[in-house]
Amino acid sequence: MIVVAGEALIDLVPQGAGALAALQPALGGGPYNTAVALGRLGSPAAFCSRVSYDAFGEALLDRLRETGVDVSPVQRGTEPTTLAVATVGEDGSAAYSFYVEGTADRLFAAPSVLPDDTRAVSFGTCSLVLEPGASAYEELMRSAAAQGVFTALDPNIRAGLIPDADAYRARFKNWLPSVTLLKLSEEDARWLGGTPQEWLTAGPAAVVITRGGDGLTAFTADGEYAVPGERVDVVDTIGAGDTVNAALLHGLAARDALSARALAALGADGWAELLGFAARAAAITCSRAGAEPPYAHELDG
Repeated sequence: MIVVAGEALIDLVPQGAGALAALQPALGGGPYNTAVALGRLGSPAAFCSRVSYDAFGEALLDRLRETGVDVSPVQRGTEPTTLAVATVGEDGSAAYSFYVEGTADRLFAAPSVLPDDTRAVSFGTCSLVLEPGASAYEELMRSAAAQGVFTALDPNIRAGLIPDADAYRARFKNWLPSVTLLKLSEEDARWLGGTPQEWLTAGPAAVVITRGGDGLTAFTADGEYAVPGERVDVVDTIGAGDTVNAALLHGLAARDALSARALAALGADGWAELLGFAARAAAITCSRAGAEPPYAHELDG
């Protein structure tokens, strides 16, 4: 079982040009998208979050159930669902503004136990920024790592939500001893101001950096491994990074490689296969509107 911990929200996606274009609600949130992608790929997965009882919250949980994701760890609340207003550029890239005050996911409390068959826990995005929930997710990350559970982190920086950039960067560094796999975009890496080598020294067994259409690169103590991106007509990039997260975790689970030692033993061929799989999965997501990750059968062969 791979547990994904973090927010579920509603993306409001413009359906035309201009500030007053109609907005279409779509189910989203980085961790949420990762959980959906894992379910579609066929990995046993569970979602650990706090979700509203409102209509948006019910729709979020319905989709998880439809994809086979276990929602029993989800906490519920009467507060509203977080909203993210997307702006899609001409190249398909997405930027967001958020409506987060008084929303349900901010009041997440760290669970006392994880599901018995938990092999990995994935963290990231807004859930590690917005208090008081951020401290609860951090507590869960540290406790999972202390128990020897594989931990994955995608910071997925949303600078508009971070009131003190220097404080966040310091907090990020303090997470690294509890992280097995760090995945981040080139943009995230530049914003954080570090290097893969610095981050590896701090704790993770591997760092994977996504470079959009140019592909992915993995950094380990033994070297660098890179694959090119898959060429595709991009509709938008919503959910692409989250699909990479899921594809990496799914691929590692299939190889029985959800441990620091196993990551170190992958070698050039193993990393090429894993990164290539993630690149293909992300390309499919980019080829269609919104966060619509691929199903396993779309990646066969």
